[in-house]
Amino acid sequence: MSATLYKGYEMVIGLEVHCELRTRTKIFCSCPTDFGAEPNTQCCPVCMGLPGTLPVLNRKVVDYAVKAGLATNCTIANYSKQDRKNYFYPDLPKAYQISQYDLPLCEHGWLDIEVDGGADGESVSKRIGITRIHIEEDAGKLVHDAEKGTLIDCNRCGVPLIEIVSEPDIRSSAEAVAYVRKLRSILLYTGVSDCRMQEGSLRCDVNLSVRKAGETAFGTRTEMKNINSFTFIQRAIDFEYKRQVDALESGETITQETRRFDPNTGKTSCMRKKEDANDYRYFPDPDLPPIRLSDEVIGALRAEIPVLPDERKTQYMQRYGLTAYDAEQLTSSRELADYFESCAAKTDYPKLLANLFLAEIFRLLPPEFGVEDLRADPAHLASVAQLMGDGTVNSGTAKKLACEVWKEDIDPVAAVAERGLAQMNDPAVITEWVRQALEESPKLVADYRAGKTKAASALIGRAMAKSQGKANPVLLGHIAMELLQE
Repeated sequence: MSATLYKGYEMVIGLEVHCELRTRTKIFCSCPTDFGAEPNTQCCPVCMGLPGTLPVLNRKVVDYAVKAGLATNCTIANYSKQDRKNYFYPDLPKAYQISQYDLPLCEHGWLDIEVDGGADGESVSKRIGITRIHIEEDAGKLVHDAEKGTLIDCNRCGVPLIEIVSEPDIRSSAEAVAYVRKLRSILLYTGVSDCRMQEGSLRCDVNLSVRKAGETAFGTRTEMKNINSFTFIQRAIDFEYKRQVDALESGETITQETRRFDPNTGKTSCMRKKEDANDYRYFPDPDLPPIRLSDEVIGALRAEIPVLPDERKTQYMQRYGLTAYDAEQLTSSRELADYFESCAAKTDYPKLLANLFLAEIFRLLPPEFGVEDLRADPAHLASVAQLMGDGTVNSGTAKKLACEVWKEDIDPVAAVAERGLAQMNDPAVITEWVRQALEESPKLVADYRAGKTKAASALIGRAMAKSQGKANPVLLGHIAMELLQE
């Protein structure tokens, strides 16, 4: 599905995703990385860069970064180094950040996304290039207080990050969200991060420019910093895209700058002029030796990576007959995929079960769910699909039962028996319900026979209501159409 162009312009997007690694200690010292600690209780002279201190690289950081690179099809460097990125900002006590510049750990990767085709039908697959993945330390955090002013919390200084830089291959906000979702899924599968966006352990910088459709040269880009929700990513991109187009159409020039997205207004605003790489005066960190990785070490890390979402997606398409888009949704979380498979193993109708997950269960899950949210007995959810597949209940009843199972973990077989929810398949009984609906709705009948075919849907709905939702919908539809032709 191609993005709808605004005033003939297309957007060009590259993303920089910052991911906090799931290590117990920081990248260059032994301070803990626990989220939510009291301000300035998890920092030391090393992570604050006090004179006379020396950093020591946490080996687990390298292992996790390599795993992330392997899982995103990157080439892993046997030799890389760490560099100092120099800039002054209040939350960076030592006035430089240890990062990587010209020799990153991982380069030239990619991942595939599925974008919903919407009204166009089937989903569309697209490959997004990954320029590089490098390790770096996080900066501190500014806390703005109305009475005390701006305060600095150094707990986050030295928390280990990987920065994942995409190619400028993204052309819509939907593609950007699909990319970050897929990336988050891969990182969760590999176990390198908890990816809790609400806690800032996965956040995104959006580089966006616009150009006339058909042009190949890039426009001037802006960068929107530290966006930590899928909804905010989409809203920020859509606003900034139209802002830049309107500016160009009004004869203005786009300025290369860093911008802030305000979720309350849905608008972006200028924070500061955007720097270029040479403004940071990168140079190799003299306190840290180069990182050397043998092929054997890289191979051992590769062996620790589990079956990833794309492989599972292919399995689901083959095993359950699912579309690529549906299979992508069900494999987005390792815990969810494990849970779905445990349910699917207990029913003869796994595709119907998948549809119940996509239509009902996904609606009930929190945005960032974990294994603790997957509480319903898999056998009970499987029973709902089985009841529907066997024709014991219709699709409407099955959806309601699935929701009840999810919320209260009821036994659906017992519920059908106790409440009389079994589907009615008797043509004589269904015919009587349809006749009653037609007799009570003469205007709808007249409208249908006058050529207003949509009236048939309303009549079928009224007949289904007569059955209290128990009628076989296919049989009821056939009978209704036959009686309307009389």
